[in-house]
Amino acid sequence: MARSGDTGTTHALLSDGTTVWLRPPGPGDRDAIARMYAAMSPADLRRRFFAFSRRAGHEAADRMTAPPRPGYHGILAGSAEEVVGAAEYDLVDAAGATAEIGLAVADGWHHRGIGTLMIEHLVDAARREGVSRLTAEALADNQPVLQVFADLGLPVSRRFEGNEVRCTVRLDAGDDRYPGAVDERARAAGIASLVPLLRPGCVAVIGAGTRPASVGRAILRNLTGGHFTGLAYAVNPHARFLEHVPSAPSVAELPRTPDLAVLALPAPQIPGAAEACGRAGVRALVVVTSGLDSAQGRALLTACRTHGMRLVGPNCLGIANNEEGVRLQATFAAHAARPGTAGIAVQSGGIGIALLDGLSRLGIGVSTFVSLGNKYDVSSNDLLQWWEEDGRTDLAVLHLESFGNPQVFSRTARRVSRRMPVLTVDAGRTAAGRRAAASHTAAAATSTPTRQALFAQAGIIATRSIAELLEAAALLHSQPAPQGPAVAVLSNAAGAGVLAADACSEAGLTVPEFSHDLVAALRENLPADAVLTNPVDLTPTITEEALARALATLSGHDSVDAVLVSLVPTAIERSTGEDLLRAVTRAGGGTPPKPVLCVLLDQPDHVTLLPSAAGGTLPSYADPVPAARALAHATAHHHRRTRAAGVIPELTGTDREGSSRVLDTYLAAHPDGGRLDPPRTARLLSGYGIRQLPWAWATDEDTAARAAQQLAGPGGRVALKGYGDGPPHGNGHRAVHLDLAPGGPFRAAYRSLSAQLGERLEGVLVQSMAPRGPEWYAGAVRDPVFGPVVLFGPGGATAGEPGAPAARLAPLTDSDVHDLLTEPRIAPALTAYARSENVDLSALEDTLLRLSAMATDLPQITGIDLDPVMLERRGAVVVGARIQVGPPHPHDPFLRQLP
Repeated sequence: MARSGDTGTTHALLSDGTTVWLRPPGPGDRDAIARMYAAMSPADLRRRFFAFSRRAGHEAADRMTAPPRPGYHGILAGSAEEVVGAAEYDLVDAAGATAEIGLAVADGWHHRGIGTLMIEHLVDAARREGVSRLTAEALADNQPVLQVFADLGLPVSRRFEGNEVRCTVRLDAGDDRYPGAVDERARAAGIASLVPLLRPGCVAVIGAGTRPASVGRAILRNLTGGHFTGLAYAVNPHARFLEHVPSAPSVAELPRTPDLAVLALPAPQIPGAAEACGRAGVRALVVVTSGLDSAQGRALLTACRTHGMRLVGPNCLGIANNEEGVRLQATFAAHAARPGTAGIAVQSGGIGIALLDGLSRLGIGVSTFVSLGNKYDVSSNDLLQWWEEDGRTDLAVLHLESFGNPQVFSRTARRVSRRMPVLTVDAGRTAAGRRAAASHTAAAATSTPTRQALFAQAGIIATRSIAELLEAAALLHSQPAPQGPAVAVLSNAAGAGVLAADACSEAGLTVPEFSHDLVAALRENLPADAVLTNPVDLTPTITEEALARALATLSGHDSVDAVLVSLVPTAIERSTGEDLLRAVTRAGGGTPPKPVLCVLLDQPDHVTLLPSAAGGTLPSYADPVPAARALAHATAHHHRRTRAAGVIPELTGTDREGSSRVLDTYLAAHPDGGRLDPPRTARLLSGYGIRQLPWAWATDEDTAARAAQQLAGPGGRVALKGYGDGPPHGNGHRAVHLDLAPGGPFRAAYRSLSAQLGERLEGVLVQSMAPRGPEWYAGAVRDPVFGPVVLFGPGGATAGEPGAPAARLAPLTDSDVHDLLTEPRIAPALTAYARSENVDLSALEDTLLRLSAMATDLPQITGIDLDPVMLERRGAVVVGARIQVGPPHPHDPFLRQLP
């Protein structure tokens, strides 16, 4: 009935993890729709049509499969060849603002979320068509349907009329409840769909060869050697037993249908094997095979979607789950991961092996490991949701070279990072790295600023190497989070203390001077020759007892957030390295508890976890630089986790519908898009309450001269900007004239500009001169992977400099705006000017929120440049503005659908 390649076909998960397809109905669907209605019980037919009528089902099938007509939209849901749900809406008012919907679900498919899923897709279609309200009539005793509307997450009103109820759903609500409700439904469905993959009761390895060195045989060996608690089988036509487990010629001939099949076959055999698994009832696949061409890849995904199988890979290392009741080791890694609490999701198998080994060596161990490979289906979004609920994972570790749906990833990671640290290796930071990533995982290229913005907003700890990730993981796993950046440094050698202090400062931490009371408390416990500045020079003669008391004093003081102890070995009997280390491992306490970490300059391992005398472990580093870097990551994580969750403020004075009409009218005349002229640009800015410097538009000299007189005022000056085909304006093209007096000078400038641009001149913008002061740039771009991204930084001549603007993904929360304005390269100049001129920065915050709303609400916009934006006592004012538009993105990024 539906294949992944069919036009308009998508797939999504139901609440029980089942996959269904969704698509608009076509003429060939009439009989299948009629069969669904014919099989419905009399009670369900009465609820759908308000009377028991078999004929009504045939009429509904005719209506849904009629030729397309304005104001009508239908959607079918199905499994394999069967239609299991139908939903539709028809416009009921001339303005096109209200549509009435109808909904039906096949018998045997109730209470699995099909109705809600179809309504979500109708909501998406209705919003794209400008519909602001959906209405539905239901019988008063039809509680399941009434509950579907109540649980949508959109404002719903009910009006009772006898034994009938009219529900009205508002689609123009500006709050965040609906995306959150959709997220929650997606999370529950996603977790349910992963159970056959990560907690299978039966696993088959297809392609386990008779040669012990084959990949499939290695996977089977790891599976059986890892003490898998379920049943294990091999599929090989040439053997009855492999690795002491039964083998059958095909998956259909196995004594029990596997929940999970691992495919290690040559690429040409993968599509057929996947189809055979689907027909046999397998629920999940792991495909380790690489080198599938595009046709083979499409056939593999089609088989998975058709038969409702979740897919990991292809081109992956495999998966593992160390849960006590599972013990699944379905990888071809040389060594099994040590059981533990870190969840790992990687695209590169090689990186996965390094992380498995590193986390096992540290003793952190692994709860769940998934090598995503080319990420046809299962992604990091799925794994984050799983770890959030599995009750075992307390550290999420990612290695991602591409993002299938960054907006969903951001929402999921924001939520998960408040419960546990989420770490990643920021791979593909350079052009060469992105090119290499695309060559082996088909990763879509993403810009470094937008990717880093995603990590920052989501609360993800982004490291630059595997070593740096392991450094941070060791601290986050073993120690409490630092409450702030203040570090006390202790050392038994002055030079080592200096290195540690430098490392902390360069990592963005502080090494503050101690207060008098803290110095006095330390003096009571340390030798007379100890230097009690920060860093503290304990001297080589420090004893175990004195060091322990000093650590307790520092950990208990309010001015200290973390303690870093740097030790060097000495030959002094009473202060051996072993004795001093014992004192450090006894450290801890304080209210709240504070992290203690150690630097042992003679330590052979880059980072290790030492047993703590107080229980638990203590991170120890071979150099102060990684120790300080890990502490900085932990401090930033604590800040993000504990600050108030950001909200998207509700803005007043916005005109989404009017602004959208302006863009639709423009795109009707310019289908490929282009740059809006100043009047349309001003209309959009005004529609979102973004204040501009006073301006006027003119297409002839006399009109422009009159506007200059009005805008300049007594003794004032104006600016003249030309608009035409080619560069919009810029001093390099002499299309801008500044500080002009009205009258002769202005007319002379107009004639000069007109002569320069000739027939390209479409009109001019006359503006009052901008106030003096720093110039700022605010903008938005529609990234092909990340969607709308808001930019902010220095404006004017510096606006285009690399790295100047900071970036955040839209829609912005109030916390995101705060982060933009407090970026280290932005905050000093911005706050200094605001303080000196008594300027309120809340007006700039409001401008950025309105810019974010415009970029989010209007998918036709591909780029916005507000440059410069000036600050004055009345607020923020835009001096120059350009808006680029193009065909809108085809769907809502939060709409529930599988890749």
